[in-house]
Amino acid sequence: MRELPQSGLLMVAVFAMVAGVLGSVMMKRVPLLGRILRTGSTFALIGVLVLVVLQLSRLDPRFSLAVPEIGLPEQVVEGRETRIPMHIDGHYWLEADVNGHRAAFLVDTGATLTAVSQDTARAAGLDERDGGLPIRLNTANGVVAAHMTNIDEMRFGNVAARGLDAVIAPGLGQTNVIGMNLLSRLASVRIENNELILTPNNPQPVLEPSD
Repeated sequence: MRELPQSGLLMVAVFAMVAGVLGSVMMKRVPLLGRILRTGSTFALIGVLVLVVLQLSRLDPRFSLAVPEIGLPEQVVEGRETRIPMHIDGHYWLEADVNGHRAAFLVDTGATLTAVSQDTARAAGLDERDGGLPIRLNTANGVVAAHMTNIDEMRFGNVAARGLDAVIAPGLGQTNVIGMNLLSRLASVRIENNELILTPNNPQPVLEPSD
């Protein structure tokens, strides 16, 4: 039997549906209580749906203006042009500062979300987000469970991203990935002469590489 995803929203939805069923059963015996249960169930399910829509809007880079999730800061990326040469392995890597912790990141335009390894999350003080949507990632090792988190500030080059959604992905091993939920908020992303050029919107002090 597969483990059920642990989610506050899922549990609220289950209890609301149970309350709705009980309300329907009790309508003939105790009409007032039955109506209360059914009405409460309906409003609870509507609330869950609204929260799910708000969370999905943050995860989908096609939204030019993502709706901030309740209780979380708006995702913002600032800075000017940052150039990254192609690595010998054919990918683009950069060193980023995550909540004050330096780590290497693979820039992946095919990744929807920015992802960090468990070690990076631990070193940067990133906690799993309670009550969020359960996430499943497709990796080379199959489908793995991942947990949503929030990065207070990520910086690299002239780029500063604040309040950034990310996933803690054990299935990625030691690899960290910068995905489209960050890249889509830049002014432009282009490749010229084997160099990845990231152009954000507003100037930021340059983050110097570590020795």
